[in-house]
Amino acid sequence: MSNNTYEVTDLTSLEKLEPVRVRPGMYIGSTGIKGLHHCLWEILDNAIDEISNGYGDKATIVLNKDKSITVRDNGRGIPTGIHPIKKKSGVEMVFTELHTGGKFNNSNYKTSGGLHGVGAAVVNALSKWVEVEVFQGGKIYKQRFEYGFDKDLKKDMPGTPVSNLKIVGDTEEQGTKVTFMPDKDIFSTIDIKFDIVDQRLMELSFQNKGITLELIDLRGEEEVKKLYYSENGLLDFIRYLNESKTVLHKDPITFSGDREIGDIKMSGEICMEFTDSTSENIMSYVNNIPTTEAGTHESGFKTGMTRAFKEWAKKLNLIKEKDKEFEGDDLREGLTAIIKISLTNPIFEGQTKTKLGNSEAYTMMNDLSYTKISQWIEDNKEVATMIINNAIAAAARKDKIKKINELERKKVGKGTSPLAGKIAICTSKDRKYNEFIVVEGDSAGGSAKQARDRRFQSVMPSKGKIMNTEKQKLENVLASEELKIFNTAIGTGILTNYNEEDLKYDKIIIMSDADVDGYHIRTLWMTYIYRYMRPLIANGHLYMAQPPLYKVYKVVKGKEVAKYAYNEEELDKVKKEIGKGALIQRYKGLGEMNPEQLWETTLNPETRNLMQITIEDAAKAEKMVSLLMGDVVEPRKNYMYKYAEF
Repeated sequence: MSNNTYEVTDLTSLEKLEPVRVRPGMYIGSTGIKGLHHCLWEILDNAIDEISNGYGDKATIVLNKDKSITVRDNGRGIPTGIHPIKKKSGVEMVFTELHTGGKFNNSNYKTSGGLHGVGAAVVNALSKWVEVEVFQGGKIYKQRFEYGFDKDLKKDMPGTPVSNLKIVGDTEEQGTKVTFMPDKDIFSTIDIKFDIVDQRLMELSFQNKGITLELIDLRGEEEVKKLYYSENGLLDFIRYLNESKTVLHKDPITFSGDREIGDIKMSGEICMEFTDSTSENIMSYVNNIPTTEAGTHESGFKTGMTRAFKEWAKKLNLIKEKDKEFEGDDLREGLTAIIKISLTNPIFEGQTKTKLGNSEAYTMMNDLSYTKISQWIEDNKEVATMIINNAIAAAARKDKIKKINELERKKVGKGTSPLAGKIAICTSKDRKYNEFIVVEGDSAGGSAKQARDRRFQSVMPSKGKIMNTEKQKLENVLASEELKIFNTAIGTGILTNYNEEDLKYDKIIIMSDADVDGYHIRTLWMTYIYRYMRPLIANGHLYMAQPPLYKVYKVVKGKEVAKYAYNEEELDKVKKEIGKGALIQRYKGLGEMNPEQLWETTLNPETRNLMQITIEDAAKAEKMVSLLMGDVVEPRKNYMYKYAEF
C-alpha cells in the first residue's frame, strides 16, 4: 500500500471564476468547436429570453474582424444599479459571479433557457476580454473585463473588472450589447462558423414568430448580412424541413395547449407531418433551447400520440387478428415533428441543457397529444387510416429486418457469413480501440490490408459506389450484398433494431480518393449511416480519412526526404520546408500509394488526419440529406444553382 498521507494542507480552493478555467468541460461541454459556439449560445439565450418574455423584438449577432463576437438585443438591459449587500453593479455581478441572475424566481421571466445563472460568467471566464454596454434610462453604461491582475487576490484571474461600471453617453435606445473575445489558450479554435450560427438563428425565428434576428459577418473582404423573420412560426419550420420530401397529407397537424401542475406553468405547441421517408425526424425545444437528447416532453408526445392512433386503429377495425400490432416507432416512420414547450423552472440534465427532466412536462405533453390527436383523427379518418396502415406495414418490415439480422448472426456462427474472404478482420476483440475501415476500390483495399495494423484495424474493400439509400425502398437496401457485409461486420443492427452494445468497433472510417468520385462515395456512405445507423454519428463513431493530395520530396545524400500535403495551402508550406530542388507527386487516388505510404499518411493513428462526422445541428443535417440525396428535384436544382460557384 502507498504511504502517502492526505492532509488538510493538500486541499486546494479555487477563487471566483477559476473553476471554469480549470474544468471548462463541466460548463460548456468541450473546448472544441462545439464549446466555442456554446459560449455564444449562452449570451444569445439571455437576449432571446428578454424577447420571448415580451421585453424586446430584435437581437443581432456580429462576427467581428478580430474574431470577437457581439450580441445585441433591445430588451430591458442588465440591471445597472448597485446591489445593497454585494456593493457591486448588477452588470459586474452577472459577469463575475456564478449562479447570479434574475431567473431563479418567476417574477422577471415566465420562461427562460438560462436558468443556471452561470452563462455570462462562464463566457467571461473563458474569454481574453469582455465588454458590456447597457442602454437604460437614457444612459449608456459600459464595463470591461479582462484576464488580468486581481488586486484583492494579488494574482492574475479570469474575468477581472478593469474598472467599475461607468456612464459613457446618452441614448434613446434600450437593451444590452455584449462583445467577447474567446481565449485561444482555452479553445482549439476561435473561428465561429457562419453556417452553425445561421442555422440556429433560423430555428429561433421559426420558434418565435414575429421577431427579427440578424447576423452580420465582418470577417471577410465584404460584409455579409442576413435577416431572419417568420410570420407563421412552426408551420414555416416544417415546410422548410420537408421541402425535399413527399408529404402524405395536405395540411400539417398542429395543436397547442397550456397547463399548470403545482408551481410549474407550461405551454406546448406541436406541428407534425407524415412523409414517405423511412425515418422519423423529431425536433424538440424547451424555452427556445434545442433538446438534442430529447427528454420528458418528447417522451410524453410519443406516448400520447401512440395511444391515440392505437385506440382509433381498433375503432376503425384496421387491426386484424393475424396482424402484428404496431408500436410507436412504427407509427413514427416518415414523421417530421416539431415539439416546442415553454415552462417555468425547467430541469435540464447537465449544464449544456440537451435533455429535459421535468415529469410535469411528460404529463402535459402526453395528455395534450392524446386529446388533440384523437380529435384530429375523428375529423380526418381517411388520412388517419392511411397513417395507421403505414404503421402496420412498418411493423411487418421491422419483423422482417429482425429475422434477417438473426439469420446473419447464425451465418457468422457457422462460418458461412458474407464476411468470409471480403474483410480482413483484426485480431483484437477490444471494441474500445478497434477500427473498421471501408476503402474505395480493390486496389486501395489490397494496399490497406497490407498497410494496416492487423491487431486493431479491420479493412473492407468497397466495390465502388453503394446505392443511394435515400431513394431506395427498405427491401432493396436489405438486399444489398455490400451493405449486408458492412452491417454484419459492425454488429449493431439497423433502424429500430440498432443496439450500441453490439458495436464491435470504436471508429468506423470511410477512406476514399480526394476527388469528385471519392466525395460522392463518402456522401453515399454517410447517407446510409445517417438514415439506418444514426447513433454511430450521434455517439461519435464515424470518421472520414483524409488522404494526402501531394507528396513533396527530394533525395539528399542518397536518402529520400519526403513530406505530405493534404491541400493546396499545405503544399506551399511543405515545398518551403523541403527546400530547393523539391519534386512534387500528385496522387490521383489511394491505389497509387504503396502500403508504407498508406500507413504513414492515412492509417497510422500518430500521423494521419481524421475528420470526425458529427450532427452539430439535427435540423440542418436532416434538411441537407433530404435535399441532396432525395427524390424531389426542384429544391436540389435551386440549391446547386445558388452554390454553383462554390
